[in-house]
Amino acid sequence: MSYDKELAAAKKAASLAARLCQKVQRAILQSDVQSKSDKSPVTVADYGSQALVSYALQRELPSELFSMVAEEDSEDLCKDSAQETLERITKLVNDILASDGSYSDSTLSTDDVVKAIDCGKSEGGSQGRHWVLDPIDGTKGFLRGDQYAIALALLDEGKVVLGVLACPNLPLTCIAGGSQHSLPGEVGCLFFSVVGGGTYMHSLDSSSAVKVQVSSIDNPEEASFFESYEAAHSMHDLSSSIAKKLGVKAPPVRIDSQAKYGALSRGDGVIYLRFPHKGYREKIWDHAAGYIVVAEAGGVVTDAAGNPLDFSKGRYLDLDTGIIVTNPKLMPSLLQAVRESIEEKVSSL
Repeated sequence: MSYDKELAAAKKAASLAARLCQKVQRAILQSDVQSKSDKSPVTVADYGSQALVSYALQRELPSELFSMVAEEDSEDLCKDSAQETLERITKLVNDILASDGSYSDSTLSTDDVVKAIDCGKSEGGSQGRHWVLDPIDGTKGFLRGDQYAIALALLDEGKVVLGVLACPNLPLTCIAGGSQHSLPGEVGCLFFSVVGGGTYMHSLDSSSAVKVQVSSIDNPEEASFFESYEAAHSMHDLSSSIAKKLGVKAPPVRIDSQAKYGALSRGDGVIYLRFPHKGYREKIWDHAAGYIVVAEAGGVVTDAAGNPLDFSKGRYLDLDTGIIVTNPKLMPSLLQAVRESIEEKVSSL
């Protein structure tokens, strides 16, 4: 089945959202940082990004029944105290739409923006089509001026069939040396994949795409690995134990967001390890786009027991312990090292 028009719509939506995020990050103000009920940081850019993606997808694909599973909702925005924030988000969204020119007939009201954000309340599942969006994956990285991603995927009958990762701060060149920074003018990547079609990358400022592939390294001593920047997001001690068992010599590259999946898909690193702390449930929007970007570039993404990821169960991924990513050659030895390290950790408790 062809997903050409869906891919074109997804790339456009993610690119518009990236432009909004870049605009906010360039002039970030403390007043842009709000606090959701769970106290995690959220910015006007999260909401604006979600509204733009929702709106653009519906404009580009008007004949399709629209369903989206996304991180944000408007509950906190609809409080009287948030009126100024909502107006700022609405202005941002309209500024980006006007600068693009494609939808110059539209000026969205605050109500339109709230409705667009709340289109992300779908539960997903194994029936029909559902867009899956993290409007800013890596909000803390975004606030620090480091890595973040606009991560958009399409589920069709419970399978991820399309993925787009817009990574505004990711260098166009390899970050394998451990640096997530680059010279001005050399940052901003968009990765995209369709099931069976491979993975491609181009600059956010260009549409000239190159096909990318995961690293073919099969010697663990030559491998480097990615993990979450935030220790609260993944157990760094467990990752360190696994790397030691494998014989990995290079220190970990710690960056925020699904930008790790993008970097892995083009061979910047060889392994990605994510082991959340006990009690954490992975959300599908944190992995769907990255999953297909890596898989179509020749990589393998599984849970810690080697099971494939199942995106058909709703808003959450029910996993065995964590997520591991590498190439097919290294996966058997990686799985063994993971199993041994987890057993040792359990026995030491």
